[in-house]
Amino acid sequence: MGVTTAMEWLGSCSGCEIAILNIGEDLVPIITEALDIVHAPVLMDHKYFGQCGEGVTLTIPNAVVGIVTGGVSNHEHIEVLEEMREKCQVLIALGTCATHGGIPALMNGQHLGEAVADIFSTESTDPGASIPNVEVPALLDRVYACDEKVKIDMQLPGCPPNPALIAEVIISLVEGRDPVLPGKSVCDSCPTKREGKGDVKELKRFLTNAEFKPGEPIDEMRCLLEQGYLCLGPVTAAGCAKRGAPSCISARVPCRGCFGPVRKDGNQLLDMMNALASNGIDYKSVIDRRSILRFSGAHGTLRPLKKKVVEED
Repeated sequence: MGVTTAMEWLGSCSGCEIAILNIGEDLVPIITEALDIVHAPVLMDHKYFGQCGEGVTLTIPNAVVGIVTGGVSNHEHIEVLEEMREKCQVLIALGTCATHGGIPALMNGQHLGEAVADIFSTESTDPGASIPNVEVPALLDRVYACDEKVKIDMQLPGCPPNPALIAEVIISLVEGRDPVLPGKSVCDSCPTKREGKGDVKELKRFLTNAEFKPGEPIDEMRCLLEQGYLCLGPVTAAGCAKRGAPSCISARVPCRGCFGPVRKDGNQLLDMMNALASNGIDYKSVIDRRSILRFSGAHGTLRPLKKKVVEED
C-alpha cells in the first residue's frame, strides 16, 4: 500500500489537477504503487458530512500527505483548509493560486463591495440577477494564499505547475528525501543572449513580434527585456522550463510571472521596477504597474487604491 494522500481544491480552475494528469505514463506507478488516495473531490465522490449528511462537522480522512490547490476566498475554504492541516502530516500548496493567490487574487485590487457590485449590478447584468445569499459561503475580505491561514510544509507554484516537478515532489516524499527543485529566477534558466543595456528607454507594447530569425535556436535570440518588452523573468521563480528554455520564452513571448516571486517574501512589482532601472528603461513606461502582481496578489501585496478626497467649494 502506498502513502495515504488527501487532495483538495479551493478557489481554483482545476488546471493544477490537469497538470498532475500531464505527468503522463509516469503517473501510473505513482497512483497505483506510490500513493493511496483517500480523498480527492476532483476524482471521487466524498461527502464532507457523511454519505447521507448525517455528520455534524466537516470531515476529511487522515492522510500522510495532503495536496491543496487554489486560493482561500470564502469561509468554506478556511474550514476545508484547516481540516486538511489537522488531518495531514505533510501539507503541500500546489499551484500559484495556493502559494501566492494567483489570478483570483486580482480581486484584492478592489474593495469587496465594489467587486461584488461590478459582477452582479452592472448594466450588462441580466435584469433579474441578484447577489447569491442562499447556501453560498460568505466571501472573505480578500483572497488569501494558503500559508496565510495555516502552516504549509511545502510550496510548488506554477500556473499550472510543471508536471515533472509535481512528480519529483511526490516521489521524493515516498523515498523520504528532499525534492530537487529550481531555486533561482526564470532569467537564470533562460538561454537568450544578453548584450547589456541598449538604446531602449521605454517599454514596447507586445503588439508585434520580438526580434528573432524564424527557425534560429532560442539561444540566438536577444533577451526580450533588453529588446524593450516587459518580461518578468528577473522577478519570477524558475520551474516552468520543460524543454530547456522557460515556457513563455520558448514561444518567443515575455515571461508573464506565473510562478510568483523568486524570494519567499518578494514583491514582483517592486523588484521589477529595479530590474527595469538596471536595464536603463523608464519604469513610468509600464502602462499598468499593478498588473505585474496578476499572479501574486496575496500576502497584502495587491490592495485597493486609496480614493482621492475631493474637497467641495
